[in-house]
Amino acid sequence: MTGLLAETTYQAYEEVVKRQPNKTALIYLGKEYPFSDLHEMVFRLAASLYELGVKKEEKVILYLYNIPQTIIAWLALQRLEAVPVMVAPVYTAYDIRYMANDVGAEIIICMDTNLSYVMDVFSQAPIRKVIVTNMVELLPWWKNLIGRGFGRVPSGKIPTGKEFISFRELLKKGNPSSLPPFQGKAANTAVMLYTGGTTGFPKGVPLSAGLFLYRIDEWAKAAEAVVPLGKGISLLSAPLYHVIGQMDGMTPLLITGEPLIVMPRVVLDAMFDHIQRYKATRMFAVPAMYRMILEHDRIDYYNLSSLKYCGTGGDVLPTEVANRWYKKFGIPLYQGYGATELCAAISLSYARDGVPPEGAAGKISPGSKFRLVHPDTFEPVPPGEPGELLATSPYAVKSYWNKPEETEKCFFEIDGEVWYRTKDIVEVDKDNWLYFRDRSVDLIKHKGYRVAAAEVERVLQEHPAVIAASVVGIPDEKVGERIKAFVVLKEDIKGISGFELAKWCKERLAPYKVPQYIEFRDMLPKSKVGKFLRRELREEERRKIFE
Repeated sequence: MTGLLAETTYQAYEEVVKRQPNKTALIYLGKEYPFSDLHEMVFRLAASLYELGVKKEEKVILYLYNIPQTIIAWLALQRLEAVPVMVAPVYTAYDIRYMANDVGAEIIICMDTNLSYVMDVFSQAPIRKVIVTNMVELLPWWKNLIGRGFGRVPSGKIPTGKEFISFRELLKKGNPSSLPPFQGKAANTAVMLYTGGTTGFPKGVPLSAGLFLYRIDEWAKAAEAVVPLGKGISLLSAPLYHVIGQMDGMTPLLITGEPLIVMPRVVLDAMFDHIQRYKATRMFAVPAMYRMILEHDRIDYYNLSSLKYCGTGGDVLPTEVANRWYKKFGIPLYQGYGATELCAAISLSYARDGVPPEGAAGKISPGSKFRLVHPDTFEPVPPGEPGELLATSPYAVKSYWNKPEETEKCFFEIDGEVWYRTKDIVEVDKDNWLYFRDRSVDLIKHKGYRVAAAEVERVLQEHPAVIAASVVGIPDEKVGERIKAFVVLKEDIKGISGFELAKWCKERLAPYKVPQYIEFRDMLPKSKVGKFLRRELREEERRKIFE
């Protein structure tokens, strides 16, 4: 971790604050927050959470959009040596109940607009305190008034009761002098993210402070040749509950000391306006986002020439998108490859190496180790040939949270080090450029998200009319893969439509996990031992597309 002056996330943040307290840290809906103001709010919230009983290593759910409160809460929990558990704000009560019970969360910080989901599971989870905020709570009163007056700010009602506390109230009450000494270590868990699970339930991935710092340090270095450290402005386009959002959001605050532009939701015209107004120099987004930008009919109304480093990951970058972007803006899309279990990118396209080779998903980052093996025998493949990627790095993730069976399938000890099995087939050339060739077939890549086929199948099979379901991804150039479900109904059931099953899924799954297509079948292909063969369905759909 060359160049780092700290071994934990909170210490790294404090170093940045000491270095430039008056520099802008966050830009949110036109409001600029200097590091000194951010630090004061972090201290006060940490003190209030401590007074509420938050302890070291305690898991606290952040069920929030990309707003300043998310970052303040994240940093406050680092100060307490507690663990923020990042949860997508579009998740339903079904997901919240599972995750709150999985980590034993007693405190959740949520939006007023998704509070109803929290209330639905209050009696079914260990949650004892709910801290509620909204999109404009920390903005000047007149912006709040205008936003609500014109109906531009969604809002919900906060019930009375000692279980419910407003975020602003905690910022006012906190007394920083009550905080205990900070004793964090690099090996301690800094944050927990959830990723798709092959058993149908999301898996918690605990990321250590040392691993997190190592990754964001490399994240900063990737752009250094075109954006000198400390001289840029980053625009956060990925959600903070996603590992890309964690990297892109925390790198400016913990490493470079640059302003970070935060938007509650991605609206392309607003994004373009912010890039133009603040002269943003770097952003990182999934390939689908860059396609949307290129195809936006008002893109030419804006000046985006300040952008110098545009990174991408979370899915395969189509060559056509990469070429169109370079032709239009004169800069490449710098692709990386990684996974939540690796704390984002094990390979990055460093600007110092120039325009990446076509199809390359970055170079293996210094300090990371990899092996390419045969997926069945785990024997090394000959040099230059594709193989399944095994990877490890400093402070590597060693297991999933409370998932021993899944851990056994994905993490291995080799020569005293824990390695993660990606189940992705890649090639790595003599210069360490990584080329993605194929993916684990049971995880569907939709708009940069990993969707577990088993999770969607489980929800469908809970419908009283469904006896069996198989879910696969269908290639789509715009979103990576679309989700298709094959469903078998019980013999005596009539009148059930795909629309009804889609509605059932919408009530129980995040929007991006809901199948776009539902096909009814009399039976599904099975192996000799009775296991549903998604592979045959997937191949059948691919033949329809490519024949």
